Amino acid sequence: MLVNLFRLFFKSQLQPFTHLVNDQYAVKNYGSIGAVKLLIGSNRFKALGSEATSDTKSDDVPERASWSKPIEFVLSCLGYAVGIGNVWRFPYLCYRNGGGAFLVAYLVMVVVMGMPIFLLELVIGQYSGMGPDQAFARIAPIFSGLGYCCIVVIFLVTIYYMVIIAWTVFYFFAAFDSDLGWGSCNNAFNTKGCYSALEDEKCGINDTYFNYTCVPVREVCREYGYYDKVNRTYCVDAEGNVEHISHIVGRILASQEYFNDYVLGVGDSTWESFGSLRWQLVLCLLLSWIIGYLCVIRGVKTSGKAVYFTALFPYVILTILVVRGVTLDGAWNGILVYITPKWEMLADAEVWGNAASQTFYSFGISCGSLITLASYNDFNNNCFKDALIVTAANIFTSIYAGLAIFAMLGFLANQMDLPVEEVATQGPGLAFVAYPEALLRIPLPQLWAALFFFMLFILGLGSQFAGIEAVSTTILDKWPYMRNHHSKVTLGICLTCFILAIPMCFDGGVYLFTLLEWNTASWAILLIGFAEVVSASWAYGCKRFLDNMKSMSMSLSKFSYWYWWTCWVILTPLSCLAVFAFQMIIYSAAVYEEYIFPIWADAIGILIGLATLAPMPVLLIYTCVTKEYSGCRWFRPTDEWGPQTSASDSIENLTDKCSSHCNNDPDFMISVNV
Repeated sequence: MLVNLFRLFFKSQLQPFTHLVNDQYAVKNYGSIGAVKLLIGSNRFKALGSEATSDTKSDDVPERASWSKPIEFVLSCLGYAVGIGNVWRFPYLCYRNGGGAFLVAYLVMVVVMGMPIFLLELVIGQYSGMGPDQAFARIAPIFSGLGYCCIVVIFLVTIYYMVIIAWTVFYFFAAFDSDLGWGSCNNAFNTKGCYSALEDEKCGINDTYFNYTCVPVREVCREYGYYDKVNRTYCVDAEGNVEHISHIVGRILASQEYFNDYVLGVGDSTWESFGSLRWQLVLCLLLSWIIGYLCVIRGVKTSGKAVYFTALFPYVILTILVVRGVTLDGAWNGILVYITPKWEMLADAEVWGNAASQTFYSFGISCGSLITLASYNDFNNNCFKDALIVTAANIFTSIYAGLAIFAMLGFLANQMDLPVEEVATQGPGLAFVAYPEALLRIPLPQLWAALFFFMLFILGLGSQFAGIEAVSTTILDKWPYMRNHHSKVTLGICLTCFILAIPMCFDGGVYLFTLLEWNTASWAILLIGFAEVVSASWAYGCKRFLDNMKSMSMSLSKFSYWYWWTCWVILTPLSCLAVFAFQMIIYSAAVYEEYIFPIWADAIGILIGLATLAPMPVLLIYTCVTKEYSGCRWFRPTDEWGPQTSASDSIENLTDKCSSHCNNDPDFMISVNV
């Protein structure tokens, strides 16, 4: 026995056997009498005993942070998944792709793709206690670059996403002006076709607002070759054909000119003539990053507190906007357009493709942030339950936000005497043009505008926490001694992202923004998602992965066990490939409104998308050069892979993980029999 103990001591390179002997779990379950088999020489055991390896190391390298309460993790995931896209992207896609029918397609994609990848990332992060860069490299060496693909994606998204938040800050401050700037055509940047609803209300019953003044409708109709007017909004030609006056004169909403020509300063800028820097946007961007930095200055210790506000308060404002919206004239017309199902559209492959892309966009999967957030969990946290909660809340928020948006669009269509289809736009136009235009037409527009843009700001900011944390975790896990300088590392990340986003604050900056959004979190993340699922279910082994879930105290019924197995092994990877193939078939070059980008700009966009995938082959080559893997070893977990190191880790977990190694190397086995 003494010989074995001395062998153990030196073979483990002075690792603290007493750390395991004194482990509360071991004492409780095994006592001092029993037979315990332990792998001593593995790197994971060294990590387990790292607290006592060296006084110098323990002093210099602080422990990894963790969530103060489990609810902070849930709220952080919710704040990350529920963002501005739930307000401007999902409602429009739902309306354009069959209303209630699209909701069916979306729910199917959530069940087949969204929730499986969401839970898979949570399990990987929580089980390993590592960020995506190290986790995937240890699951299987062939995927050494996969985690860095995720980090590149979230880094680029964090850069351009904060620009959207800067726009909301701009509008928030503009909402405190007694005369809301987006409701006027009396600015230097306005054109002849500018239409102001506020000015139009001052015109007579037979007049309309055109060319900066009130003009008789009959005069406008005849100027453009029409026979006469029908009323103040329609003209009729000699053959009796009726046309809305906005189509005849080429009206442009004042809110649209305000956004394009004043906030963004697009004007006549092109890729070749990028224009000048807009200092107002730079200041808004700087303020956004300062607030974001203060919220994550100490990592999850501070962001975990901030999410109580950023994840929950938007629902208060959203409820206020829904209640106000449904009481307006014409609101229900908009809501009916939003939810009325067109079942025949389920036969259209594009509907399913849009539902799949929205699933990735809405859940924020394949970006590494969820793995990072889960890595700070307690080993025995029930992240299965957390995934269900966040999924349900995400779906509810998307539908709920659509009610607020389309109630207001229905009111706007009623005011302009137009079909809802003609006032509903997608993306930034919905949040920064159509909705602000509708707000002009209700009492106390300043109050409602401030509430709306403050909600967008909070939603956007909450989504940024996880992105910043993912990048900082990658750095701090790579160089643990830098954890003593966490705030400085975070400051460096925020400052770098701020500087890299400055080009998007030029007059033509929206073109670069569009290029990044078009090619970053779109087609490339489908391949990343496919690789994530394959790494866990095919390379690592789905049965082993499900057993890891059980080891974290997650009980799985027979149905749920086979549901996850079927999704991870068959349905999810095939769905990712199918949607990717579909997107490649319908792929079109990036455009902003009617401006078609030059070929060289499109090439840059494609290179941006490929850059998010580049770490996979680059790290694969590097691993081939630096490591001596061969054959199936490329697809098997490394010796460093295993359950996260914590005080709650049990000898049983360590023994299960290392049993195969112990059986192959009897010198690393100790048998204690008393």
